[in-house]
Amino acid sequence: MSFNNFHMHTTYCDGANTPKEMAEAALALGCREIGFSGHSWLDFDPMWTMEPDAAVHYRETVYGLKNEFAGQMKVFLGIEQDYCSDTDDLPLYDYVIGGVHCVFKDGNYISVDCDAETQRRGVEEWYGGDAMAFVEDYYELVGNLYEKTRCDIIAHFDLITKFIERDDLIDVTDPRYVKAQNDALLELFETPAVFELNTGAISRGYRTSPYPSDPVLELLGKAQKPVILSSDSHACGTILYGFEEAMHLVKKYDLNLLTTMEEVLAVTRSRH
Repeated sequence: MSFNNFHMHTTYCDGANTPKEMAEAALALGCREIGFSGHSWLDFDPMWTMEPDAAVHYRETVYGLKNEFAGQMKVFLGIEQDYCSDTDDLPLYDYVIGGVHCVFKDGNYISVDCDAETQRRGVEEWYGGDAMAFVEDYYELVGNLYEKTRCDIIAHFDLITKFIERDDLIDVTDPRYVKAQNDALLELFETPAVFELNTGAISRGYRTSPYPSDPVLELLGKAQKPVILSSDSHACGTILYGFEEAMHLVKKYDLNLLTTMEEVLAVTRSRH
């Protein structure tokens, strides 16, 4: 079985390789389609996001690759639009991935996925140690992600669990956690957005299982909500990381797997 990947980052944001290097590596892996998804601009966190001028060059570069690889591999231009980003250039992209990477509490920016220490410090300083309040704020944003971004794909639904295998701050069995997670899930079930089965945290050594968790995958399977495989790749060596293993979860939970961008957009754009 050949695989495609539509969640890839390059040197235009926080990736290690250029778009052309990523495209060449994907072609060598047998991909028939790929998509680039640079991080949208966040003026309060510029280290890993694309400045507006960089986004212009990014679009020009990817359009050049569309032509360069025509007849060999389809190349799509995407963006990973953060909930907190106010960029207005989304119509310029073939598709949009929506993600939540931070929350704001009393005017303070708290990263969800920087590192475990940052999570814990944010909870202590701005939530009075109430980790479940942090969780509830996160999932409130996730539940509204489609409404805010009109995204085609929901990125790493439970990103807030990135560090749970090495830190006990967040208890995913807490009733408040389960309710916040499921409320967000039900909100998104009412939208046409497709979910990711995302192996990115595995390739970077944070987790041994993909996003989202097994309980969420079970609900996705029961609802037959469409999903795609995604590696959230930031380097040539991780473009299809863990996809063979992820297929076991696809089969275990009878997931409604989409494999091409045409399939994704047929689902997501029918209700735009």
